[in-house]
Amino acid sequence: MMGTGRRVTATDIERIVPFELLIDRLADEHVTDWIAVRRHLHAHPEPSREELRTTEFIRQRMVERGFETRIPPRGVGVISELQIGEISDQPHVVAVRADMDALRMPDCKNVPWASTCEGLAHSCGHDVHMTIVLAVADLLKTVTETHVDDFPSLHLRFVFQAAEETCEGASWMIEDGALSDVSSIVGLHVDPLLQAGTVGIRYGVLTAQADEFIVEIQGSGGHAARPHHTTDPVAAAAMLISNLHQAVGRHADALHPTVFTVGRIEGGTASNIIPDHASFSGTLRSTDRHVRERALSVIRNCCDAVATMTGNKISCEFRNPLGSVINDVTVASAMEAASRHAVGDGNVVLLDKPSMGGEDFAMYIEHVRGAQIRLGCAGDSPEGEPWPLLHSPDFDIDESAIATGVRILARSALMLALMPRG
Repeated sequence: MMGTGRRVTATDIERIVPFELLIDRLADEHVTDWIAVRRHLHAHPEPSREELRTTEFIRQRMVERGFETRIPPRGVGVISELQIGEISDQPHVVAVRADMDALRMPDCKNVPWASTCEGLAHSCGHDVHMTIVLAVADLLKTVTETHVDDFPSLHLRFVFQAAEETCEGASWMIEDGALSDVSSIVGLHVDPLLQAGTVGIRYGVLTAQADEFIVEIQGSGGHAARPHHTTDPVAAAAMLISNLHQAVGRHADALHPTVFTVGRIEGGTASNIIPDHASFSGTLRSTDRHVRERALSVIRNCCDAVATMTGNKISCEFRNPLGSVINDVTVASAMEAASRHAVGDGNVVLLDKPSMGGEDFAMYIEHVRGAQIRLGCAGDSPEGEPWPLLHSPDFDIDESAIATGVRILARSALMLALMPRG
């Protein structure tokens, strides 16, 4: 779905006004409980594809609150329904999505809620996303039960998705029916570049296209004193990485952001042995389809050229291609209006540039209209130091951001659910 559609109107916004005081009161009353949930999730991270305990934790909470809930066949992830009134011939389901997986990295914070699982950390904020969507589900159930006569027909779906970091989970959820009858989907991502209490809104392209690449170099090794008897795959890897960093940038249109990064390199077992194999992997990120296609071609050509120069066999595999999150105008404007009502105009930032991060929320909006916002989560650092960024071993949030996210996401989902379809 491209970033098209109509902006919400005053009439659309007025439909949620009768419920806003209750939304804010419930947020104030339950924020301590939500922080406790977030800290539990933060302390018990699970990696992509292995979110079994997390799945059961969420399933149990949703079932206890009375939601119709199911776990998809893969055993990870949760889909829950909130349905009020009769289903029409043209169902109008609004989905609210959270991701669940943690990163394979250490958690170096000295706080009571630091990770208890060695080598795993919720350093991308997915614990916060889950907490907010759990809270939104609970809050909106109370709102609809309190104002049942105001909701002759309403259908909300809460999607807790596994394996976002590996770009697999969204496609799994789509295969398992998470988008069945969905007309729009909303989500958020914490952003430590914004202060807690603020929110970032962007129309159109929000995140980069992302391609993972894996390069394998196979040749002949030997003694470190006699490199002329080998094809030296390590030297070939070094040459290729250097060439790629230069060539990708020189062939990319400077008007369109492009980021080429090597994040892993392997080769050899000892300092005096030239191995017969080396490999490296990384990501290519771009915001323009034509720039992406040209960059992929440049990477392949560089691999072929270095293979010819060094006498090695070099293969390059591209995995998990991911498109950009392109925010739909209607959904993004609903989220902007909800944000302005929740935090005030002065705390809403219109983002003028996309993020170069990837996000598999993009897969949902290839099928239905949707949008994501950036939720400010930075607090006041001691001595003015920068707040730790995403994927940092010290990453944490100012927990006041949780209630802010709940207020905004609850208003957004309700506004979209009450809008006439079309």
